[in-house]
Amino acid sequence: MTYGEKNEKDIRITSELAIPLSELEFRFSRSSGPGGQRVNRRETRVELLFDVQHSPSLNEAQRTRLLNRLANHIDSEGILRIVATTYRSQLRNREEALERFVQIIRRGLHVPRRRLSTRPSPQSVQQRLEQKRRRGQIKALRKRIPLDTSE
Repeated sequence: MTYGEKNEKDIRITSELAIPLSELEFRFSRSSGPGGQRVNRRETRVELLFDVQHSPSLNEAQRTRLLNRLANHIDSEGILRIVATTYRSQLRNREEALERFVQIIRRGLHVPRRRLSTRPSPQSVQQRLEQKRRRGQIKALRKRIPLDTSE
């Protein structure tokens, strides 16, 4: 899925949520790492900034959930910062930053399903107890046999 196309105005996160590209801020700087002779002349490092705290695209429940679940990715001003420096190309780093942005937001908004507590079936309880008995017998066979010196 490519997000770097110029005609794409919104980034689809879920079926209910799309964030306009205008809410994202991109900063470019010189990247460390591979690049050969161009490394000190090209700004290939991409920093994506998204203001979670003040985004009009998010409702209050989504905003609260993201601020709580992504606290280690968000700074004190409520800004999510993603840095991409993997590739030598600014375009590829920008695409990678957008893909990671979508993954992080999806993971932050994901509501885990509530677990329904169930009871083990009588057969599974019986199997477990039988396995415990067998394991105990195996361990009992490992014990040393005392030498009888009285005979």
